[in-house]
Amino acid sequence: MPPKKAKEEPKERPILGRFRTNLKIGIVGLPNVGKSTLFNTLTKMGIPAENFPFCTIEPNNARVNVPDDRFKWLCNLYKPKSEVPAFLEIVDIAGLVRGAADGEGLGNSFLSHIAAVDGIFHVCRAFEDADVVHVEDRVDPVADLEIIHGELRAKDLERLNTFIDDLKAKEKRGLTKDQKEDLAAAQKVKDFVETGVDVRFGEWNLKEVDFLNTVQLITAKPVVYLVNLTEKAYIKKKSKWLPKIFEWVKEHGGEPIIPFSGVLESKLFDMPDDEKATYLKENEAMCALPKIITTGFKSIQLIYFFTAGEDEVKCWQIRKGTKAPQAAGAIHTDFERGFICAEVMHYDELHELGTESAARAAGKYRQEGKNYVVLDGDVIYFKFNVTASGKK
Repeated sequence: MPPKKAKEEPKERPILGRFRTNLKIGIVGLPNVGKSTLFNTLTKMGIPAENFPFCTIEPNNARVNVPDDRFKWLCNLYKPKSEVPAFLEIVDIAGLVRGAADGEGLGNSFLSHIAAVDGIFHVCRAFEDADVVHVEDRVDPVADLEIIHGELRAKDLERLNTFIDDLKAKEKRGLTKDQKEDLAAAQKVKDFVETGVDVRFGEWNLKEVDFLNTVQLITAKPVVYLVNLTEKAYIKKKSKWLPKIFEWVKEHGGEPIIPFSGVLESKLFDMPDDEKATYLKENEAMCALPKIITTGFKSIQLIYFFTAGEDEVKCWQIRKGTKAPQAAGAIHTDFERGFICAEVMHYDELHELGTESAARAAGKYRQEGKNYVVLDGDVIYFKFNVTASGKK
């Protein structure tokens, strides 16, 4: 028998988006689906969450600590004077309505707020409540998904058409090689979006990726779908809408879906810790917020490495795929400019062996050079040298 062909590894898509560390994720959805309530419980800030559309006009921003047992363990090991966890920056964006791309309901302003973030928490309303009005006068989260999906694509098409028209107007005078490539890329992306598929699911070459990372289209941004249920439906893990939402998301790229209950999270927020633990145990439920935060953090391609010692244990967040010198630059620009090497041990190895000295003795503490790609959970000490004149 002929030998079996080796199974091909799935090809990793190029990373779209801004290549920096201070990335944000925006909470998006129709009015009165629970966006500001979620933001309040995530950030422990008293932002108004009232029962009328456009309560949120200007976006609210907050940083939320990323829960991580690894960070807690390192703090227990080193007992530092200072502890600095990783954070996710979250933006509460006003509700969109049908026709937002044409300016309805301050839509152009709100869509610009979405364009300014790097990922999307798409909140879907899957609860009935006569006291909470729905802007479409009905509850149908799949129809809501179609509305938001259509508005975001419409805004991208508007942006692409403007870009293409501007370049075509210059064609008579002649385009540079880069402009010709940008025009071809823009036309290909436009044709793709017109099929009803979001930009992030396309197959793009390096030039097209470069174009997309320059124009920052909205449907190029990763999405995490958050399904807001009643407390009862969340605890029972049963809702007539969940299977329909899962099917819709599967047909539109299959990104993460996290059910939660805004009512339950608000209730837990007001409880003392011991009462909260008892309530969750009695109802066999879990707080959804840690999963929402960690999933959102990963969705925008952020990871973090640790620096650890008696003075401080700190998480330093970087984009996935960052090399050692640039990771050092997240601490200080001099670290990148004068980079010599990175002394690295991975958290898993340190945790298994118990102490830094044991990790060194086992050969798990190693030196890496400028081409080393930093991994999530690396514990790193950087060596660098910068002279007073600014030269290495």
